[in-house]
Amino acid sequence: MATSRVLVVNNGTLSLKQLRGRFETLGSETEVTDAASVPAKLSGRYQAIVLSGTKVRAFDQEFYKPLVDLVMTADVPVFGICGGMQLIAVSAGGELAPGEQRVGGYEVQVDKEEPIFSHVKPTVTVFHRHTLYLRAAPAGFRSIGRSEHAPVEFIRSEDGRIHGAQAHLEFRSDGLEILRGFAEIYQQ
Repeated sequence: MATSRVLVVNNGTLSLKQLRGRFETLGSETEVTDAASVPAKLSGRYQAIVLSGTKVRAFDQEFYKPLVDLVMTADVPVFGICGGMQLIAVSAGGELAPGEQRVGGYEVQVDKEEPIFSHVKPTVTVFHRHTLYLRAAPAGFRSIGRSEHAPVEFIRSEDGRIHGAQAHLEFRSDGLEILRGFAEIYQQ
């Protein structure tokens, strides 16, 4: 089997090296671009797209329009992490709300019937570093993970192609195992 390639969109994350390292550990090559430089089409070059976290621009719909257009029209699996999930959700009509700042490991309950959670227990410990939270899954998506702090910790599009995590999965062992479940989807 050929090595899979993942397009990692760097939205200003502080942990790009760790994020790339996770996918490389899982057997994928990674190529990085920034949100302003995403291609209009993937042309069969990549088997998945991963959107990193972002510090400030999740509400800037005009800046992210080319990226959102690519995510919504690509025919490959997509995973948005932290701000990456938030910008997907906002573009689909979701609302973000300020909340308690969380930094560190937090427990989240996940829906075990979801393939991305096939390697973890029903309660995972994932790393958070943020203050904005998605109030509800937007139209076309459903919540597949929740915590005492947030009703939407993970989302999945109704067609199962797009996933998102409030947490930074590039840290902690449960994060790696969730990404392993995602990799099994695009490496098929």
